[in-house]
Amino acid sequence: MKRTLGTCYYPEHWPIEIWEADARRMKDTGLTWVRIGEFAWSRLEPSPGKLEFDWLDKAIEILGQAGLKVVLGTPTATPPRWVVDKHPDMLAVDADGKPRKFGSRRHYCFSHEGYRQECDRIVKLIAERYGKNPHVGAWQIDNEYGCHDTTISYSDAARNAFRVWLSDRYGSIEALNRAWGNVFWSMEYASFEDIDLPNLTVTDANPSHILTFRRFSSDQVASFNKRQTDIIQAHSDAPISHNFMGRITDFDHFKVGDNLDIATWDSYPLGFLEDRVGADDEHQRAFARQGDPDFQAFHHDLYRSVGKGRWWVMEQQPGPVNWAPYNPAPLPGMMRLWAWEAYAHGAEAVCYFRWRQAPFAQEHMHAGMLRPDNADAPALLEARQVADELQSAPEVSAPQAPVALIFDYDADFAWATQPHGAGLTYFQIVFDTYKALRKLGLSVDFLRSETRDFKGYKIVAAPGMIYMPQDLKEALAEADAQVVLGPRSAARNADMVIPVPLPPDFPGLDITVSRVESFRPDMPIPLKGGGNFVGYREELEGAAEVLFELDDGQPAAFQSGNLIYVGGWGDETALQRLFSDVCSTAGIATTELTGGVRCRETDGHRIWVNYGSTLAETPAGTIEAAGVLFEPL
Repeated sequence: MKRTLGTCYYPEHWPIEIWEADARRMKDTGLTWVRIGEFAWSRLEPSPGKLEFDWLDKAIEILGQAGLKVVLGTPTATPPRWVVDKHPDMLAVDADGKPRKFGSRRHYCFSHEGYRQECDRIVKLIAERYGKNPHVGAWQIDNEYGCHDTTISYSDAARNAFRVWLSDRYGSIEALNRAWGNVFWSMEYASFEDIDLPNLTVTDANPSHILTFRRFSSDQVASFNKRQTDIIQAHSDAPISHNFMGRITDFDHFKVGDNLDIATWDSYPLGFLEDRVGADDEHQRAFARQGDPDFQAFHHDLYRSVGKGRWWVMEQQPGPVNWAPYNPAPLPGMMRLWAWEAYAHGAEAVCYFRWRQAPFAQEHMHAGMLRPDNADAPALLEARQVADELQSAPEVSAPQAPVALIFDYDADFAWATQPHGAGLTYFQIVFDTYKALRKLGLSVDFLRSETRDFKGYKIVAAPGMIYMPQDLKEALAEADAQVVLGPRSAARNADMVIPVPLPPDFPGLDITVSRVESFRPDMPIPLKGGGNFVGYREELEGAAEVLFELDDGQPAAFQSGNLIYVGGWGDETALQRLFSDVCSTAGIATTELTGGVRCRETDGHRIWVNYGSTLAETPAGTIEAAGVLFEPL
């Protein structure tokens, strides 16, 4: 498939007299795609029923006539003031019971039926008008679900919808009381109408209640999204997308992706390094102008899975951003590197955000491909270089990797409900595992938790997946792959209750987690042979073969057949030791990578990238700082 470039454009921000010049310049830069419209509701419908689509007609026509393809966004992330005035109870409510205000974006509750109907109406109008437009090549639903902590709302609308959802799930209040263990602290309910939301309680709410509310909130995002995709699909054959984000895990992206044709995500490597990677100060200094060497790749692989093989970068960082604790400029060459890394992981398109830096409002400190005075910014020059390289570069696609990681959003809900120790998160334990695999030179695929066929994989890892259905346990035990579990794998049942027999209760794996502890991160527990458990460990007993021991002789990991259970959170050294051994058993060749060098195998090449700020050596040769190297296979 041809790889393409694009940008995000806001014609409503600029005089109509410059639209044609902008379109020509985009085309001359080598761009193919232009995303528009996702924040334009107030200009499309400035007052109830007063529709002003002429300007959007003109913008789409100008872009199309220049040879560009439009990604048309639905504007539901930014309801205008009049919509809020019409539905004042549509605003989301935070955990402290405070409603969000108008004056920014994403100020709605996913459960509010009145707002959902307003969205249905505006989306239908847009779909009817542009569904067959030859210049509209793709759609985007809403914008960045979950951004600004907006998935979970504690509104009256959410409470009422939650009660109906619970009734459908449990059938009877007696069944819910049993499942949640509500006999504890006399928390039993007489009817579903008695159940409130799990906030503003004196102390912790029941973890079963919290987890179930998080699942409900996730389902509300998926159903909100589906209403819009259903409308668009009735009027257009163009593919539909949504732009997900980095380290946003409070709704199930796979369930949203079930109703999309393409998964996209918004990649901001420098902002994420400070804001979401979780790296120490030394690491942040070393990669301050490049981004973390694994964070972008992690999301590329994850969203390739969410999109069932089809995915884009819808927003690529073009320079300094405005929202992180610190906002440095990228090292020269990094915007090119980020694009080629995305292509190596199977991206169909990379779109830079945004075309021209805005001189006003909340994002006026966010760089664009052009400066506010219309001069070229560095992003435009590097995008032009990538566009030129695409003309002669080999076709790249991401084949099945030898290693798979199961990523389960429900497990993230469970860890967030009961982390057991400060700073312990599901995302981080999966990310640490991914980093260890990448530092061994391996390509990695992500699988959703509903997967039962592991054919072709030599290693499958499922760290931290707190609830594991019995049929998944059986499928993993029967897989040809080496399977790495723990810690906390299968630690709870579906309702967040400790199961009996005690975890992990895997077929053919004779071990039991007898006790768990969390501890200060500056009190590591050493492993014999190198490495440590940090922050969390489990006491294991059983008759399976001991694979690793603690320095005091206690078992740290067991193996039986193809199943390996690790009873603690391994640091970098421990994880590299573990997966080096597992790869050796599985017959996978590894290459230990250091610094910022990483690679990804495609159908015909191994593509090397250097996130470092100096020259680096690879098995394929020397690679410059912020450089990309193609190695034929």
